[in-house]
Amino acid sequence: MRTDLLDIRPEVRSALADGRPVVALESTLISHGLPYPQNVEVAGASEAAIRASGAVPATVAIHGGRFLVGLDEPALMALATAAAGSVRKAARPSLAAALTDGGWAATTVSATMIAAHAAGISVFATGGIGGVHRGALGGGPATASFDISSDLEELGRTPMAVVCAGPKAILDVPATLEYLETRGVPVIAVGQPELPGFYARSAGIAAPSSVADIGEAAVVVSTQLGLGLSAGILVCVPVPPPEALPDDVAREAVERAVADAARAGIGGPALTPWLLARIAVLTDGASIRANTALIVNDASVAGELAARLTAGPPR
Repeated sequence: MRTDLLDIRPEVRSALADGRPVVALESTLISHGLPYPQNVEVAGASEAAIRASGAVPATVAIHGGRFLVGLDEPALMALATAAAGSVRKAARPSLAAALTDGGWAATTVSATMIAAHAAGISVFATGGIGGVHRGALGGGPATASFDISSDLEELGRTPMAVVCAGPKAILDVPATLEYLETRGVPVIAVGQPELPGFYARSAGIAAPSSVADIGEAAVVVSTQLGLGLSAGILVCVPVPPPEALPDDVAREAVERAVADAARAGIGGPALTPWLLARIAVLTDGASIRANTALIVNDASVAGELAARLTAGPPR
């Protein structure tokens, strides 16, 4: 990437130069995921959790034709309070348009990974990754939507550890795991044999691999990133128990929301936000509390992972 496209905040630049741990954060949470002021509160809590774990946070966004790697408070507030519809949502396919536009653009998982990797950051925390949407494969070419998130392709081409609570529960999770396997992306669950279920502790699916704790995860991540391969690695940690939805409650809400969307004819880019909002209604707001808790928890775990990686080869 051209160096003139990167605007790295001095604190982040200094940490990277000194070999101190840095964790990247996406910005779509701030602009598209939560309303003001909750977006600022969660973003602040995530950055604080990273600092408490011994690392430096680097929230990524686009403004003025450049990637901002690390947002100061004025920039974060500008993004959080921007008029509805004025902030682009940038992913790999739309990066050129977002950069040439000159205004604000929030980075999704794929765009954040691209900017963070270019800056020299190897750990990224997010809530849940995108994946293969239900019905994407259909019954054949005539019925398949091929709605597959660019997050998966980015994980297959950018060597970075992505800490999350698993694929979003509204997706076709088994197909998402198959896609990641095809792209050579290791998926590990921390502290349990099952894949985390985003809102719930378990997705009801065995994780491809599991480790006992973040210390063991750091060994696997260090080995993966040291292989010189293009693929990243997905580190999945379950939502904290106090805020987790019971497995059956989460799955029932997701199934009902998906059915409601089909009846209402909702699809395309509008589908994910519609489903998340519908699930919030069906769970009386419990899904929002779980989502907030897992975002901050992922940031904390990512901070610890980054600190372990920069301390030297884990054993």
